[in-house]
Amino acid sequence: MKKVDVLMQALPYLRKHRGKTFLVKIGGALADDKAALAAMAQDFALLHNVGIRLTIVHGGGPQATELSTRLGLEPRFVEGRRITDEHTLEVTKMVFAGKISIDMLGALRAEGLEAVGLSGLSGGLIHAKRRAPTRMKDPATGEVREIDMGHVGDIVGVDSGILRVLMDAGYVPVVSPLGADEKGNVLNINADTVATALACDLKADKFLFMTDVDGVLRKKDDPKSLISRITPEQIQRLVKRGVISGGMIPKVKACTDAIEGGVERVHILNGEKPHTLLVELFTKTGAGTLVSKS
Repeated sequence: MKKVDVLMQALPYLRKHRGKTFLVKIGGALADDKAALAAMAQDFALLHNVGIRLTIVHGGGPQATELSTRLGLEPRFVEGRRITDEHTLEVTKMVFAGKISIDMLGALRAEGLEAVGLSGLSGGLIHAKRRAPTRMKDPATGEVREIDMGHVGDIVGVDSGILRVLMDAGYVPVVSPLGADEKGNVLNINADTVATALACDLKADKFLFMTDVDGVLRKKDDPKSLISRITPEQIQRLVKRGVISGGMIPKVKACTDAIEGGVERVHILNGEKPHTLLVELFTKTGAGTLVSKS
């Protein structure tokens, strides 16, 4: 009977979500975890088979760092952002549009999904420009000076038409965070930024952040302090108070940017926990943090 109760609890959500568009962003660490990726692929298969339209965007920072190191290239970061010189750009192309994309397509195929690997260059998806030198703190000297981030891009526009065509045809697009300028120069773009821009352009009904944390916590490292629902205004107050700090800040910024861009609901979920996505979407209690206007 318990199994029947679970199904009956899920029924209203199945009806509500049918035909809706969800954009999912998967962090690089999760994409490198075979067990987590396999479990998420099972969840995606269920969502797809109940009529939910999916687009997936993935990161790949840890894998790019690992390959750079193996090739004898020392990764360089400024304020958490990777400096992308010529050699590093080649690494990001190999890792993002190569290894990670293929691994994800394999995991999705194992669950019967017809997925298509894309980059921001595919079908004019991401239009970008090279970031101009910016005044930042040099991590080596602590001096604030102009830093050239190399082949790092800022988005100037997106055209999600190719994603709509693929989803309409029953495919699941899997997008790597590379873009290009008008001359075809390839640029490395932050995956959270890419996912946010695409979620807004698609007018996604839900934007799901699959990370390695449970969500927004009132007390660091205390899962019991999870905030199940929060607004952008409340996020700003928690950032000012230092409750939200470190690597969580860019995540919640992407969430608030998406809300401001027209996405109604953004969810932060722990992809290391099997089937947390289904618990969040199809149960009353949920599993992570929901960000919404109210």
